[in-house]
Amino acid sequence: MNRKVILYIAMSLDGYIAKHDGDIDFLSNVDTPGSDYGYTDFLNKTDTIIWGRKTFDKVLSMVSEVPYKDKKVYVVSKTRKGNHEHIVYHSDVVELVKQLKQQEGKDIYCDGGSEIIAELMKHSLIDRIIVSVIPHLLGGGIPLFREGIPEKKLTFRQSITYPSALVQLWYDVEDINKSAASATSPV
Repeated sequence: MNRKVILYIAMSLDGYIAKHDGDIDFLSNVDTPGSDYGYTDFLNKTDTIIWGRKTFDKVLSMVSEVPYKDKKVYVVSKTRKGNHEHIVYHSDVVELVKQLKQQEGKDIYCDGGSEIIAELMKHSLIDRIIVSVIPHLLGGGIPLFREGIPEKKLTFRQSITYPSALVQLWYDVEDINKSAASATSPV
């Protein structure tokens, strides 16, 4: 089993995924007819989606029905339990991801928010980061990466520049402690 947890997300050039009130209208600055920035191809390689509850609530405020009916969708929430349409609520993202990584399947798509990302980074459970940088400065808001996440080495995979000025960056995440241990281990 080689399922990867992939963080696929957009941020402003100054590192924010939303304004303080959760507003993400700045993302529409790069709306271009006919371009999905590789999103459809990415989705085809996943069968599971993880959202934090605030991210899920934001998605619900923007669409008429819960998307991704063809995928397993988990919403991490300390207060909500059970199911909502095809969504399953789960209270512990670390436990959830560890279970999912032991199962057969395609890659796992993590779409935030920052609390979920911080917890997964803390436990070295994000394998790849694909971040779309929106040419916009928010000047404050909800940061993609919270202060206090552990240091990580990133291995560059690719960058893609689009005519809208969006730049997409792909990195694999390495655990510094694992890298250091394998470098000092006798072969």
